[in-house]
Amino acid sequence: MKSILKNFLLIFAAFIISCNPTGSSFSPNPDPVIPADISIGEGMFILSFNNVDIEVFYYVPESYTASSKVVFALHGGSRDAEGIRNNMIQKSIDYNFILIAPKFSSSNFSLGDGYNLGNVYVDGDNPTTSTLNDENEWSFSIIEPLFDSVKNSLSLESEKYNLFGFSAGAQFVHRFIQFKPDARFDKVVAGAAGWYTVPDNSIPFPYGYDNSILISTNLSNLLSSDLHIQVGALDNNPNSAGLRHNEYADAQGLNRVTRAVHFFETGQNIAETSNYNFNWSLHIIQGAGHNLIPNAENACDLMFN
Repeated sequence: MKSILKNFLLIFAAFIISCNPTGSSFSPNPDPVIPADISIGEGMFILSFNNVDIEVFYYVPESYTASSKVVFALHGGSRDAEGIRNNMIQKSIDYNFILIAPKFSSSNFSLGDGYNLGNVYVDGDNPTTSTLNDENEWSFSIIEPLFDSVKNSLSLESEKYNLFGFSAGAQFVHRFIQFKPDARFDKVVAGAAGWYTVPDNSIPFPYGYDNSILISTNLSNLLSSDLHIQVGALDNNPNSAGLRHNEYADAQGLNRVTRAVHFFETGQNIAETSNYNFNWSLHIIQGAGHNLIPNAENACDLMFN
């Protein structure tokens, strides 16, 4: 009888531990990690994920060490991963970080649904439970295995990475931390997003959380994330190419500056009302328009200073 009781208690304890929400917040990918074909200097390798071959442009500074940080750079709507890599090489050298720029091509991740909205839904503007894609198909789901691949290849020690996205890439990164709250991101910089998914359950997705799986988001965790929202002071043209205008987008403001401020203040107001820790910051880059270079340079300074 004692033996049976002992076995029961051991099984019960194991069950409780496995359900403990305070345990590890990240579940490693069960698939074996394939080291990236990466070396010192600049180059490109192919990451095969979910039967899709993804071009990954990179730069590894000569002085990198096992403690060097990985920074993911997410391109804009032009899908120019090589370009964003090239423009950030000097900062990679200055701060001695590993620069990784995956290309989310239009052929693999079409339009805003496939990239800006993470390919979470077949039609992100009309989300339904029946059109929710499998998580392996999300463009968001590429970041974690890519990090493991690079980390394994370069024998890196850091357990976390930084993210910087410009324009459409800023849309990607600020939604990434909402859809992937348990991912191993550290500092995140969203630069010059055209519009945002605000943490508001009364606003329909993709402008808010209603009708989406984000409805159960832990806002305390989200608002405590190290998120930097930035935009050029001159990025204030309401007629900028590709800038979405409709009832919900315009409720955030009529240009990228006012929309960045609105997103930041929405988070700030929720934190103050609910007494949550608020770790977001807002940065208006003086003299900058909708331009990658000042955004990338300021993002790196924020991440490493």
